[in-house]
Amino acid sequence: MNIESKLGLDVFALDKEPHIVVNQTACRERCKRRVCLTICPARLYTLAEDGSLLLNWEGCLECGTCKLACAEGALDWRYPRGGFGVQYRFG
Repeated sequence: MNIESKLGLDVFALDKEPHIVVNQTACRERCKRRVCLTICPARLYTLAEDGSLLLNWEGCLECGTCKLACAEGALDWRYPRGGFGVQYRFG
C-alpha cells in the first residue's frame, strides 16, 4: 500500500476555527523562499493569483513541519482543540 492510499484512510474531525493562521503581511513582505509551498507533506499551501498564501488547514496532518520551516514566523500554529484534528487509520 502506498503513502497516498494510507493517508486516504485518515479521518479529520474539523473544528469551526482553523488551528493554523497565516500572517499575510509577514508572509508577503518578509518571505522570499516560500518554503511552506514545498515542505508540507499534505501539500496544503498554495499561492493565490495576488501572491497571498492560501492554506487548506482542514487536511493538516499536525506534523508541525510548516511551523518549524517558516523562518519569518508568519504562521500561528497550534494543535487543534481536544476532539478535533486528524485521526490516523492504519491499513
